[in-house]
Amino acid sequence: MSAVLEKGILTVDHLETIKNIVGEQYVFADEESLRNYGHDETEHLLYLPEVVVKPRTTEEISQIMKLCNEYRIPVTPRGAGTGLSGGALPHLGGVLISMERLNSILHIDERNLQVTTEPGVITEVLQNAVKEKGLFYPPDPSSRGSCFIGGNIAENSGGPKAVKYGVVKDYVLNLEIVLPTGEIIWTGANVLKNSTGYNLTQLVVGSEGTLGIVTKIVLKLIPHPAHDLLMLVPFASLEKASEAVSAIFRAGFNPSAMELVEIDALKIVSEMVDSHAVPVSDDIAAHLIIEVDGNNIDQLMSEIEAIANLLMNYEAGEVFFADDAQQKAELWKLRRRTAEAVKIAGYTIEEDTVVPRAELPTLIRGVKDLGRKYNFKAVCYGHAGDGNLHVRIKKEGTENSIGDEEMNNALRALFELVYSLGGTISGEHGIGLIQKSYMDIVFEEANLRLMRGIKKVFDPNNILNAGKIFDAA
Repeated sequence: MSAVLEKGILTVDHLETIKNIVGEQYVFADEESLRNYGHDETEHLLYLPEVVVKPRTTEEISQIMKLCNEYRIPVTPRGAGTGLSGGALPHLGGVLISMERLNSILHIDERNLQVTTEPGVITEVLQNAVKEKGLFYPPDPSSRGSCFIGGNIAENSGGPKAVKYGVVKDYVLNLEIVLPTGEIIWTGANVLKNSTGYNLTQLVVGSEGTLGIVTKIVLKLIPHPAHDLLMLVPFASLEKASEAVSAIFRAGFNPSAMELVEIDALKIVSEMVDSHAVPVSDDIAAHLIIEVDGNNIDQLMSEIEAIANLLMNYEAGEVFFADDAQQKAELWKLRRRTAEAVKIAGYTIEEDTVVPRAELPTLIRGVKDLGRKYNFKAVCYGHAGDGNLHVRIKKEGTENSIGDEEMNNALRALFELVYSLGGTISGEHGIGLIQKSYMDIVFEEANLRLMRGIKKVFDPNNILNAGKIFDAA
């Protein structure tokens, strides 16, 4: 099956037209620029576009898309390049549209608890801006200090606070998008309830830039909680740590974050950032980072102490309570930089599995069994509170999963295990390039046929991020 239909060739005349649209200084075809935009954080993959374009307005993007649609030129939209599934890789060449200049927060509506923003705003910058108004945008992926809010929309990102507050889709009210044909539409309305026709807004969220290019975003906000408490809990057994996760929720607690980090990953990241905030002795197999938040500090103190007492039933070690903002920041820095650290250490292949949280012990045990069978090392970490486990794999001589038969067999076995436990193959990183060959594990052909049909309606010439999620029929 072809990834594109009648793939067009980018000519000198096309380049001149694009320069006239955005300005010559925002069109790049030099080797350094092409290489900089030819990779993201996915494994060690590199695909060079033919040109990098940095528009500033919706109208400029519309004109570029009209040109590319007419001449069947592949287009890859790109945010900050922090993705882990290859969703922003220009594997077909063509035009790469960087969204970095669409970087303004347009309006914070304190009366209606909403914010309107462009997609190139860094997620943490947006969070800090609304926090100054006493408001809260909870989705907080580990790369929030560098990733763009538009990329979060494309992947339906989550992060640690998803366990209590939900993921990106739970906060998106309305989107302005440019269709592959160049048409500009709003997908919904700036309201909390909307039963007016098909929900195009939620269809675009998580579509990985394959249906349209998001140019404006309206997000729901909530009041910012006044207090949060954080504790670190060591366990001598990975399985006991993961068993404890389900027990906390069954006991009626609702943490604002619950992260699991295997000790091997903690050793690597602690060394990289030169931190001694977390004990890494050989008798510890994993840590849980548990946070509670709210407006009543006495109630939070009581809640976190009760959780600590409950964990003693699961062979937890000595609990460390973060006493101040600096200690909290140190713990979160270790967690958020884990992926970066283990990749540098050679764990280049990351899979983003998710199962019902009570099945985490079985999943972790299965990952270790597969490592022995297929001769790879694996470290596990992630959002244990919602069953979202990141599996980082290190196999000598293998940096990428694409094109490696033995690794593909191992990953297929992993995803079959995940599916057998009632889970699926991506919780928040998307499918992109690297997981599309495993979609048959979790979907019937009828599901895939419907998805291809939706893609065809939005993108009749299959030019926008083609070959991501699935190949064209």
